[in-house]
Amino acid sequence: MTVKEQLQSLSSKSYIAEDGESYQIELQPPYTDEEIEKLKNQLPNNNLPEEIHQLLLYARGFKFGPLEKITFDTVNTFGFEDFFPNTIQLAGDGFGNFWILDLDENGEWGHVFYVCHDPAVVIKHSENLKEFILHIDEFGEKGKQSHLDQVHEKSVFDIWERNYGLIPREAMLQSHDEDIIRFATLFPENYLFADLQNKSNNSGFAWGKLGSDVSHIKRHESKLIWAFEKLNKKKGFFERLFSK
Repeated sequence: MTVKEQLQSLSSKSYIAEDGESYQIELQPPYTDEEIEKLKNQLPNNNLPEEIHQLLLYARGFKFGPLEKITFDTVNTFGFEDFFPNTIQLAGDGFGNFWILDLDENGEWGHVFYVCHDPAVVIKHSENLKEFILHIDEFGEKGKQSHLDQVHEKSVFDIWERNYGLIPREAMLQSHDEDIIRFATLFPENYLFADLQNKSNNSGFAWGKLGSDVSHIKRHESKLIWAFEKLNKKKGFFERLFSK
């Protein structure tokens, strides 16, 4: 099933809101060929995958009660370029938290992440846009029992309070993955890392544990690995964290 077909499967469905009212998704106008060409110029390598091309000729997004609007064409407006150099901002929750899709340097559409500001956590939410639409559908049907609600209401706090997802340089250098080792050697000992390669949905890292003044962030050029400078003022905390 393509992304377009996944969205089409939702178009005739009805959902029940918390107030008991029913609602349906409302498709937003499709792109014209001229708009498609303009959009390509905003994307890395001027590349729009054919599957997304066909999706945009069907709809540029859709309204969905709980999340208001999901868009497929909001390119590089999210910020956070050190974390995600190129993005599609898919949706927000109205409280400053967002679902964004990661674009690689060739313009290929990758994973969907939930970026929460309080607590300051990044979570891998969906494998791709098609699965994200499936997660939207599940949320409409199951509400609090859905994957989307689990990430939004529970996973961010689990990562913040217990898992952290931050790795010391020494542990990176002991990896069996040559890409990880090479990346880690580019940085001095006072750096921490996050590695979401081959990790399942719900995996993430609590970048806010580094403090509000995060600087010297480096994303691997093609992989889901990040490096963060560990500031001296946080030294005591991380000594305690990694001595466990």
